[in-house]
Amino acid sequence: MAKGRTLSLILIAGVMASGAAWVANEWVIKRNAPIVQEIKVEEQLVAIALIDIPLGTKVEEQHVKLISFPKDYVPEGTYESTDLVIGMIAKSDILPEDILREGRFSEHDEGTALASLIEENMRAITVRVDDVIGVGGFLLPGNHVDILATRKVNKRTYTKTVLEVIKILAVDQTARTNDNDPVIVRAVTLEVSPRQAEIVVNSRNEGTIQLSLRNPNDVYVMAVKAKPKKIRKKKVTPPKPTITVIRGTSVGVVSR
Repeated sequence: MAKGRTLSLILIAGVMASGAAWVANEWVIKRNAPIVQEIKVEEQLVAIALIDIPLGTKVEEQHVKLISFPKDYVPEGTYESTDLVIGMIAKSDILPEDILREGRFSEHDEGTALASLIEENMRAITVRVDDVIGVGGFLLPGNHVDILATRKVNKRTYTKTVLEVIKILAVDQTARTNDNDPVIVRAVTLEVSPRQAEIVVNSRNEGTIQLSLRNPNDVYVMAVKAKPKKIRKKKVTPPKPTITVIRGTSVGVVSR
């Protein structure tokens, strides 16, 4: 019977030791576990492009959707509702998932969509072109060109670049196109300032003009450098040497 009690005590001690070890292990794990605090991130609704929105396109309901975005990372000028951007005109090509911002759209209240694409204080002017002037049909809305003017003076031909980095608003009557293949057009509409419009008209009346297509990555902007005025140096005549002559009480000055 004594052996039975001893065996029972040993079993009970083993169970208690196992239990104590398990409790100690759980305590150690909980104590060493990192404290995770739940941080609530404030979100804001932002309108993004659902599909491609080409240049000159009037935004419709199927073009946009709303997503939740961390408020601290929302760029300035975004739209919190699709109603605010629907009906606007895209001023550049917009890709799917792009965040829609105010600077990339213009209002379309009256007239054609082309009128909404013209920047403030700028004008649209159309020039007739052929396959040569129109760079073989490779001109597309959104491209930039230089304008070269050619004229004859005393039977000699002169060509000069009169304008640089001029934006193409439309080709023929199309302000946007999804086709990159060359298309021969009859007219190209350019975005120019009032002064630049005068240059284009004068160059066309005095001779012929040619459009030169620029690389889209070329961000060169023509800087007009004023020629420094030549300062004429005035000739300074050195004074003639003199001699002071004292005769008695009179003092006189005599030039040498």
